[in-house]
This record gives sequence, C-alpha cells and structure tokens, in this order.
Amino acid sequence: MVLNVIWLLFFFISFIACTVQWIVFGNTAIFNETLQSGFNMSKTAFEIALGLTGILSFWLGILKIGEKSGAIQILAKLVNPLFIRLFPSIPKNHPVTGTMLMNISANMLGLDNAATPMGLKAMKELQELNPSKDTASDAQILFLVLNASGLTLIPVSIMTYRAQLGAANPSDIFLPILLATFFSTITGIFITSFFQKIEIKHPVFIAWVLGLSAAVFGTLFYFSKLSAEQIGVHSLFISGFILFSIITAFLSLAVYKKIHAFEAFIEGAKEGFQTAILVVPYLIAILVGVAFFRASGAMDLFLNAVSYILMFLGLESDVVPALPTAIMKPLSGSGARGMMIDTMKAYGPDSFAGRLSCVFQGAADTTFYIIAVYFGSVAIKKTRHAILCALVADLAGVIAAIAIAYLFFPPL
Repeated sequence: MVLNVIWLLFFFISFIACTVQWIVFGNTAIFNETLQSGFNMSKTAFEIALGLTGILSFWLGILKIGEKSGAIQILAKLVNPLFIRLFPSIPKNHPVTGTMLMNISANMLGLDNAATPMGLKAMKELQELNPSKDTASDAQILFLVLNASGLTLIPVSIMTYRAQLGAANPSDIFLPILLATFFSTITGIFITSFFQKIEIKHPVFIAWVLGLSAAVFGTLFYFSKLSAEQIGVHSLFISGFILFSIITAFLSLAVYKKIHAFEAFIEGAKEGFQTAILVVPYLIAILVGVAFFRASGAMDLFLNAVSYILMFLGLESDVVPALPTAIMKPLSGSGARGMMIDTMKAYGPDSFAGRLSCVFQGAADTTFYIIAVYFGSVAIKKTRHAILCALVADLAGVIAAIAIAYLFFPPL
C-alpha cells in the first residue's frame, strides 16, 4: 500500500511540476522531455536486469554448492546466537542465516555484484518461511532495512571519484562515511526492533553490537594509517581474497563430501535466471517513476523549497548544494552518484558541499531500488513498516552525515 502511494506520487507530482514549468516558464517541451526520460529509463531498467542475470546465475550457483556441501549451515551456526534474537521467526540453524551473513558481509566490503545475488537468495529462503506470501514478514523487513542502511567499511568508488576530480586527499571522507553509515544501520535495527518488539537489551545482542563496533573502528584505525592509493590497493586485495576464499572453500567442502559441484552450480544458476525475470517489471516500475520525478524538475523545486525554509529559520544553508545527493540516494544509486559528481565539479571536491555530498552518497543505500528488487523477486505486495523503517534509517544517515561533516570539515 505504501509503495503504491509513493509510486503514484512520483507521477502526480511530476505532472504538476511539468505544468508549472509550462505555465510559469513557457517550457512547452518539458512534457515530452519527461516522457522521453521515462522511456529511456525503462530501457535502462531492463538492461540492468539483463546484466543482473549473469551475476545472479553465477553467485546463486556458488551458493547452491555451499548449501549442498553444508557450508551455509556452518555459517548459520556461527551467527545463530545473534540472529535468533534479531530474527526470532527463523528456525534455529536455518541455512538462510548463513546466506544473510554473506550478503551483509559483501555489502560491508562494497561488493554490490556479490551482495545482490546473495540478498535475493536470502529473500527467497525467507519467503519459504513466510506464512502470508503477499505480505512482508518481520524477518524480511529487518533484512531489507539492514541492506537499505548501506553499512560499508571501504567506500572505494567514492574515493576514486574524488581522486579523479583532483581532491587533495581523496580518502578524507573515509572516516565520516563509516561513522554515518554505522549510525544509519544502528538506527535501522532499533526502529525495526521497536515495531517488531525485538528484545535488544539481551546480553548476547549487546555483546555482538560491541564486537561489531570494535571491528568497525579497528578497521577504521588500520585504514586511517594508509594513503589513498594504499587504501584502494588493500581494500581490493582484501575483498577479492575473501570472495575467492569463500568460493574455494565451498568447492573444497563439496569435494570432501563428494557432492557433484557442477550439477549443483547449474541448479543454482537456473534459479538466478528465473529470479532476474521476476525482478524486471518491479525494477522498471520504480525506476521510471524516479526518472519522471527527476526530469520534470520536481526535485529542483523541492530543493529550492528546502533552501528557502532553512534561510527563513535562520539556519545554515551550507548543506543545500549537497542535498540533491541525499534526496536522490534512496531513489537511484546512479542518480545520486551523478549529483555527487556534479556537486564536486560545481563547488570543488574539497569544498564543504563537495565533501558532504560524498558522505551522503556513502551514508545509505538505494532504498526504493532495494525494495523493488528484493520484494519484487518474491512478489511481496504489502510492505508493512519496511519503507518507514528504511527511510528512518536513511534520515538518520543524512542527519549524522551533516553533523559529522560540520565536525570534520567545518565550512569557512
């Protein structure tokens, strides 16, 4: 219901924005330009889904080997003490917990190509436990919120863009992004726990949170000692080594247990192809709505209104140039990336706005894209409190990003 309302608002607000531009500014081409943007995005959405097919088939094939060899079950036992409290509806030692752990780990390393297939696999397994197939379960909602909060340890791509645009120290946003996305994720867990009445005061949960916090800040300390070039080299090595090690471990365990790895891979790859087909209509629907909203000028009107309100309240307006990235990020990853680059080009990569736009980019993930792909892959229609919790996590990331940017990069 909520997603339906938001989707319709994209089009109605876009039509109003086009009408305003026509009447006030005499822009008679705006309607056709907005339509053309939607048509182009529908093609892009299909191409994204098509490109996703190969990646999905590969990783779901690998995961099927891990499932049949027992590797996923081993991972499930490792995280079971935490997951039985965060996801009480999932049976103890269920294989889905191992798949979820791999998805979250891939997200933390910034490995989107690996994280998405693992996430879709986990969502499908959670759907098998879901008693109401058209309504999101508590476990599915919390899992989606964890993905939407975008916890990332190493924002390599953002640092690369900063280096290309001539930033004096491309890695100076590393710590602010890590802190902002950490607050976003913690907020997402707490707000979802409130709706689902999850007991978060349990000693096991507290111990895990403290342990993860120590791991995050330990990683932060290690990478803070490296140069921007070294960060890129080390992060690529670590992520590649971990993934290749997982694949090798799965195959080795399959050989040890005399599992036919090739046949298992083919079985999983077929599931990837079928999942990609299911995603296509949902992906086209959400991305076309976003394209209309952006091309119609509705985004610009909203930003102007925010700037006016800030000035009226006597608050600092330094954040306004970076706001397009924050607003676009839940809607479109590529759109937010484009706005981040545009802000750095317009104001400079080392300006307050340029740095803040980078922190916004890394503070959360593409919420509506994730909702469309993850819930669409299992035909979930009733999202319940998923969108609200994910957007609250996004908002926490935005607020944290602003506060942290003022702390680390105070405007002159």
